Parts: sequence; C-alpha cells; structure tokens
Amino acid sequence: MAAGPGSSISAGPGSISAGLGSAGSQGAGSGQGAGSGQGAGSGQNPEGSFGSAVNAAATSENWSGYAEAGMPGTFTSVSSSWTEPTVTCTAQQTFSSFWVGLDGDGTQSVEQTGTEADCNNGVATYQGWFEMFPNAPVFYNNPVAPGDTISASVVANGGGAFTLTLSDQTRGWTQTTNQTSATAQLGSAEIIAEAPSDTNGVLPLSNFGTVNLTNAMVNNAALAAVSPTELTMVSAAGVTEAAPSAVTNGDDFSITWDGNGTASSRAAPTATPAPTVSPTSTASPAPTVTIGNGGWHHHHRSGY
Repeated sequence: MAAGPGSSISAGPGSISAGLGSAGSQGAGSGQGAGSGQGAGSGQNPEGSFGSAVNAAATSENWSGYAEAGMPGTFTSVSSSWTEPTVTCTAQQTFSSFWVGLDGDGTQSVEQTGTEADCNNGVATYQGWFEMFPNAPVFYNNPVAPGDTISASVVANGGGAFTLTLSDQTRGWTQTTNQTSATAQLGSAEIIAEAPSDTNGVLPLSNFGTVNLTNAMVNNAALAAVSPTELTMVSAAGVTEAAPSAVTNGDDFSITWDGNGTASSRAAPTATPAPTVSPTSTASPAPTVTIGNGGWHHHHRSGY
C-alpha cells in the first residue's frame, strides 16, 4: 500500500490466514509464520496464496475486502468504483488506501491503482496513484477529495503489458498509464482497503468510516461470479480493524473501519449506476511525483 510522499513504506510479500467458515477451501493457507486456519491447508508458499475458495472467509493484517487467487494466467482484468471516504484525523499519523489490482496473492508482483486517505499531524490528505510492484508507486497531482466518485481498472493486455486507469468522475479527470511487467503471473485479483506497512510492520490505519464500492468486476464478470474470498483486516495482536459487508447485487459491497475491534456484519451499499469512463476524457498531465527506493507500496497482503 502507500502512505504518501516522504514516508518509507514497503509492505513486503504477504499472506492470508483462512478463518472460520473457510473450511474446505482448497489450497487456503497462511504464510510467514501464521497458523493455518480451520479446514484450510497449510501455507506452502511464502506469499500466502489461499487458492480458490467458495464463500470463504480469511484474515489479513493489512487487507480488507475481496480477493480471488488461482492458476497463473487466470485473471486479466479487475475494476470497481467507490466514493472517496472522509478520514477522521487525530494527532497520530495514520494511513489508508483503496485500490483494485492483479497479482499480489501468492505472486511477487502487483499491478494496481487507486486512492489513499492519510492523516499527518491532524491534517487529512487524499491522492491517486498507480504501482507496478516491486517498482515504487507513482502519485498523481490531480485533486482528490472526500465524496468524489472514483473508478479504477487494471487490464492485462498480454505479453506482460498492462493498462491502469484511474478516474475522478466528480472532478472530471482520468489518468491512464501503460506499463509492463516481466514477473506478472496474473494469479489473483483483488478489490481492497489497505493499511500500509514500513520496514517495522503495518502502520496505523486511518479511520475512514465506511467506503462504499460498486460495480466490482473480475474478468469482466460481477465479483460474486468468481466466488471471492472475504478478507477481514485483523492486526497482529488479534484486533479486528476493518471488515467487508456481504456482496449484494453481485457486485456491490462496503468496507467499514472498526476502531473498537468488534467488526460485525454490515449492510452492503445501495447499488449506483456505473460511472462512464470515456477514453476521450481530458487527462491531466502525466504524474510527476514519484517515490524512490524505500518508498511505501500498495501491494502484497501481510500475514496474520
């Protein structure tokens, strides 16, 4: 994930621990020292791939939302829209990110784009970005504000080529970038709210309230059609920090921050019409803010 220019955030290869309700999920497992979940297989790869699981539930130290993993080459597109949430800031420095991506669950690369909402000395900041991990993320200079309608997509074009598109429908800008990856395996797809990490571990998650996501699609099909795994963010200390609602209408859900560590079932958002992202939309100048080595990353799931 990311934390904003100037930070040193780098969440390395992560893992997921299958939780209650995921019994029978083939290949589900934990990684990096996490225990295997009930009914789940042992985590055999260090990135914590949890395999294909029907209506499974799992935990992650830094991801909440929905993800699905499979054989290499399985996933070629992912997209969703959301309303940029308002973060409530205190004196503590906190971070949150919202994105769609391919790879990252059981693979060493991630191709992703989205927004983030951070707090620095009590002041909230909002940005858009893309990242081709393990390369550093690139942040856009375009304005993003709470309440904006955001849409994002990542499309694999074949031969390691990708098109990543991020739009702010409210402010009328679209950023499209064509990138390549020599390591992409197309082994997973995800729609996620994330807490970033630095070299010392996962950073404090911003209080983003609830983020409502709609029109969630994987391989041009509604999210529910791929039977994704539901991810609840649970800290290393076992405290629940964010949880998704059930998927409704096939492609709508929400993710709610849980400051009390008592996440429970929450109603999914009411579906809204899909925003139109036209290729002819006026794009802003190419991004100029980049993060060098040691900068934060939006990417792999971190184990629990």
